[in-house]
Amino acid sequence: MTGGQLRFAYGTNGLTDLRLTDALGLLADLGYQGVALTLDHMHLDPCAPDLARRTAEVARRLERLGLAVAVETGARYVLDPTAKHGPALLDPDPAARARRTALLSDAVRVGADLGATAVHCFSGRVPPGTAEAEAWRRLAGALAPVLDLARGAGVPLAVEPEPGMLVDTLAAFHRLRRDLDGVRLTLDLGHCHCLEPDPVPDCVAAAAPWTAHVQIEDMRRGVHEHLPFGEGEMDFPPVLAALAATGYAGLVSVELPRHSHAGPELARRSLDFLTSAQREAIA
Repeated sequence: MTGGQLRFAYGTNGLTDLRLTDALGLLADLGYQGVALTLDHMHLDPCAPDLARRTAEVARRLERLGLAVAVETGARYVLDPTAKHGPALLDPDPAARARRTALLSDAVRVGADLGATAVHCFSGRVPPGTAEAEAWRRLAGALAPVLDLARGAGVPLAVEPEPGMLVDTLAAFHRLRRDLDGVRLTLDLGHCHCLEPDPVPDCVAAAAPWTAHVQIEDMRRGVHEHLPFGEGEMDFPPVLAALAATGYAGLVSVELPRHSHAGPELARRSLDFLTSAQREAIA
């Protein structure tokens, strides 16, 4: 293993039963170096009043705790209480797409105010009856102003390939970046194991020039289920060695959004696991 030590973080979408101040304190106490902050109704609500003031308060707490931060935008019902991840960037209704664009733009402003390593988003699912070419046109049109804002703010906008969505694989990401010059990548290592034809370390090396944010969890081949470490099939020391060898300097964030009921304990166990796997990678 060459390169520096990786910086491990934990996603607040796996700590939704905790107040944000408590979640940040927990992660700092455990020894994490960062947090992946999902903007949601319980954690820095992007739709509530006084967002700038509340963001400044979070920035001060992050600084006191010594935590780096990435901003994530995968909250399930933050815009529409009846539709998961709705409205989306691929919505047939231009006004609906504009609402998602506005949310992502607010996330970029939050990211800039927090000094975020990246702002994460994903493409969304293709609506029934929508031609693929039209879906790509909608995605590029909806993301272009967000990318312009992010570029001006100096914050990487990192799109995550997500199983079942238009941008679902690394090949699909590369198609997107040809349409949107400057867009960066959120590399979910479990998704690589789930869907990509190449071994995860090879995916890491190939994606390195565009990677601005990394998510990590255990997973099984062909099954999109985020699992605690040790409950899937992945061999992590080679993956971490490959990531460190690229010189990646962003956050490596544990992504367990369906395990908030055990969030504090899983946060502790996850850091222990990753620290041990990194030691093995170095050996």
